[in-house]
Amino acid sequence: MARCLWRSDAGIEVFQEIQMNRMLAQTLAAVVLTAGALGSALAGDASKGKEKADQVCAACHGKDGNTPIDPSYPKLAGQHEDYLVRVLRDYQSDARKNAIMAAQAKALSRADIDNLAAYYAGLPGKLSHNR
Repeated sequence: MARCLWRSDAGIEVFQEIQMNRMLAQTLAAVVLTAGALGSALAGDASKGKEKADQVCAACHGKDGNTPIDPSYPKLAGQHEDYLVRVLRDYQSDARKNAIMAAQAKALSRADIDNLAAYYAGLPGKLSHNR
């Protein structure tokens, strides 16, 4: 009778490695899905953002976020939510320099920033690519 050169232990090791890779892939997929769900759950409240915008932002950027009082001031309506959050946090930390905006942003909480970003991102923008 011929001897089998294939070791059953090696087959078990390969099987275990395949199982570990499957478990790792499933865990990674679960983490990605959970992070996406949390990102949605942590999004700002646009109605609270409107209240804060009326109190703080409208005087310079316009009630609709599209009619700033000075042409050099940005239109906020229709901007990407993550961009607005980043910019306001950069003003808070002085990573972005503008004395007026730094003073305004430093008075805002994280929730205020998230809410304002959700509000302005949900408005129809009148931005164009024309120069």
